[in-house]
Amino acid sequence: MRFLCLVMVDEKKLAALSQKESQHLDDISLDHDKKLRDSGKFLAAAALEPAHAGKTVRVKDGKIVITDGPFAETKEQVGGFILIDAKDLNEAVKLAAEIPAAQELGFVVVRPVKELSHSG
Repeated sequence: MRFLCLVMVDEKKLAALSQKESQHLDDISLDHDKKLRDSGKFLAAAALEPAHAGKTVRVKDGKIVITDGPFAETKEQVGGFILIDAKDLNEAVKLAAEIPAAQELGFVVVRPVKELSHSG
């Protein structure tokens, strides 16, 4: 089963890291990805630029509406994701608990991936 681990980080804490601390976080995150890859659990992962670098796109009445953001009413923003293969939600939660950024800067939301099938 596939699970998406949304890594939620406090961007103020992330921005406050020294260059050395930031590089250490990158290093341990890449090491963690390798551990998952070696175990056959890793499917994909990426870190994201800060929320202010993105845009929110909506379509209202057929017109595209673009706003800065995304900005949520919470201090944590999506900082990245890891797509994993786990036997069940319990295993996915255990794997998510090992994600370095979540331990240091926020938390992880674990969601099962819904498998879609076309009706035609």
